Amino acid sequence: MSTPDLPSRRITAVRDSHARLMRFFEESRYFERYGEPGSLFLAMGDPHELPPAGYVEAIREQIEPRRPTWFSYKTSIPEAQETVADSLRRWRGLPFEAADIALTTGAFGAIAAAMTALLDPGDEVIINLPPWFNYDGMALARGAVPVKVRTKADFDLDLAAIEEAITPRTRLVIVNTPNNPTGRVYPAATLEALADLLSRASARHGRTLYLLADEPYSRLIFDARPFPSPSAFYPDTIITYSYGKVLLTPGQRIGWLALAPSMAEERRLALREAVQMAQIVNGFIFPNAVMQYALPKLDALSIDLEALQRKRDRLVEALRAAGYELHVPEGTFYLLPRSPIADDWAFCRQLAERGLTVLPGSVCEAPGHFRIAFTATEEMIEQAIPIFAAAIADCRGAGPSD
Repeated sequence: MSTPDLPSRRITAVRDSHARLMRFFEESRYFERYGEPGSLFLAMGDPHELPPAGYVEAIREQIEPRRPTWFSYKTSIPEAQETVADSLRRWRGLPFEAADIALTTGAFGAIAAAMTALLDPGDEVIINLPPWFNYDGMALARGAVPVKVRTKADFDLDLAAIEEAITPRTRLVIVNTPNNPTGRVYPAATLEALADLLSRASARHGRTLYLLADEPYSRLIFDARPFPSPSAFYPDTIITYSYGKVLLTPGQRIGWLALAPSMAEERRLALREAVQMAQIVNGFIFPNAVMQYALPKLDALSIDLEALQRKRDRLVEALRAAGYELHVPEGTFYLLPRSPIADDWAFCRQLAERGLTVLPGSVCEAPGHFRIAFTATEEMIEQAIPIFAAAIADCRGAGPSD
């Protein structure tokens, strides 16, 4: 029996898709206890230290208005578009055009714009698991159908499973690299094979399959390894990016969407217009004027990557010494160890009882794991290490460690 005056079916589906995340917030009292003295919050990629030198000054320089229109409505400011295009040309070695860059409210806004521009009700979106936990909800909000494909044991893409999942209704394949929550950087060989697979599928179904390359962590790569972007291999790629990761300022919403320069000109021109219209109807999801003015200086800044890698190495060494199984992330600021008990929710509750908050893997569809964000300070990490050791010892019946 239907009940009147309730939210739309789409937003109800979104709510259901976010049930695991909302359960985590409710059970962990995350927001209630956040910032309490002595609390160890390693669940989310939040800042626990001040932003990079130069960040505040870059914004402060743009606050004083220089003309009456300084704070007028802004879509994508041309100077900001050129900053991103120039950075991409130097970084990726591809001829990106400024007109193919849309400035957005973080990668979140970029993904929303891309999905709105591309998807019709009933279209299918392939999502690789484990994923960032908002992809399926964002697809559902646009009437699309999430189709979930699990990655291999080493967290590389399962190309055979992706190919099997493609149907005549498939419109979009999402690849998040480096991946949140696994930290996996997909190798060039995998991406090249994926490009070939998608090209063949597009020809077979007579419909362009678009690849959404979600790359907000693409400047957070460890061990001086190269970063291969899907845009180098597949022409019908849309890249989404956020400065909130490389600058560790997620509350300052600025990012971008870029159309691959190898995309056919006719499609690029159509998508330029479609993306801008999608930004408008999604609530004018353009960054505010000051953030766009500051972008030429913000683009050159970064958190301390060497310090971040030291934190990764310290945690990997300590967790493995304690007996945890885990993949060493090639990028991002997350670890995804295996839980010592099958119920990752129960294990995370055990850690919470000791004052340490991490994210149950089930929240990001990685049951039997838990996610650690090592954006914490080195002091917090050192305080967390004996808690991790004591918790796994208890699970193995050895009692708490000294």
